Amino acid sequence: MTRIPPDRIAAIERRHADLAARMGNPDLAASEFVALSKDYAELTPVVAAAGEVRRLRDEAAGLDAMLADPEMRELAEAEAASLAEALPAAERALALALLPRDAADDKPAMLEIRAGTGGDEAALFAGDLFRMYQRFADTAGWRVETISASAGEMGGFKEVIAAVTGPQVYRRLKFESGVHRVQRVPATETQGRIHTSAATVAVLPEAEEVDVQIADKDLRIDVYRSSGPGGQSVNTTDSAVRITHLPSGLVVIQQDEKSQHKNKAKALRVLRSRLYDAERAKLHDARADARRSMVGSGDRSERIRTYNFPQGRVTDHRINLTLHRLPEIVAGDLGELVGALVAADEAERLAALDG
Repeated sequence: MTRIPPDRIAAIERRHADLAARMGNPDLAASEFVALSKDYAELTPVVAAAGEVRRLRDEAAGLDAMLADPEMRELAEAEAASLAEALPAAERALALALLPRDAADDKPAMLEIRAGTGGDEAALFAGDLFRMYQRFADTAGWRVETISASAGEMGGFKEVIAAVTGPQVYRRLKFESGVHRVQRVPATETQGRIHTSAATVAVLPEAEEVDVQIADKDLRIDVYRSSGPGGQSVNTTDSAVRITHLPSGLVVIQQDEKSQHKNKAKALRVLRSRLYDAERAKLHDARADARRSMVGSGDRSERIRTYNFPQGRVTDHRINLTLHRLPEIVAGDLGELVGALVAADEAERLAALDG
């Protein structure tokens, strides 16, 4: 277990107490109170975890005298066994609370799903994935807003982009990024053969205007008439919008709304999130590696997870976890998978600290 310097904990506790005192000043400006409250809230879990570790260590120290007393020895041994389990767990909780936080964890997210290898079946699978995330969002109390969608010829989606809002959306969804593979017998298969298809999922933290400043001079905005599904009823006006970010070459097209103004706002929302993610990738090499696999071609060899319908199992290849609960998972019960991925990430970061 990571050994945490006592002086670091003491400094955090002093800072926490100082913030509490300053927040109690009746003459404090509202804007400063909000800033102090944010810092205070971030330190509170650390202080609470440190207090629990201190309490358990004090209890353990007090057991020595009890163990030496024959009349108290049996009770002390039972207490010692309980502390032997509780103290390491409390120390791990403190170490986790001290880990550097991803600034984007509390942000909403842009969920992008694209059909990859597999033609019509890949588009159907992309639709299944989107519905899976919608149901998971429902159980989490999140809101899903479709930004744009391109339907497949047999159903599903060639591409769908949605905004997911709610508490800790990005923290819980970010490990969904990558290539998902499905093995099943398509409805159109007359010989009963199992087909393999893939879809790419990208989860980007949704950026606010304060996160990414986009200059008007850096944008080329083209308007044209909408066409195809979603645009057929409005193709008599130039409502579709294509925005090109000249410095990066990123292009976002939006035509789902009847209003040119609404299409432009949605396109800027997607563009801002992609630029924010690209900037984060530059700052973090590991994040850049993840991003490159996340927006891959959709080839099966890049898979992060496999959904095997004949065997009723889902396997996440990054953490070697197989669950024989495919119907429940596809129906949106992602809690166990998401929890395992978050735990694996925490364990890896704790191990890096020890190293």
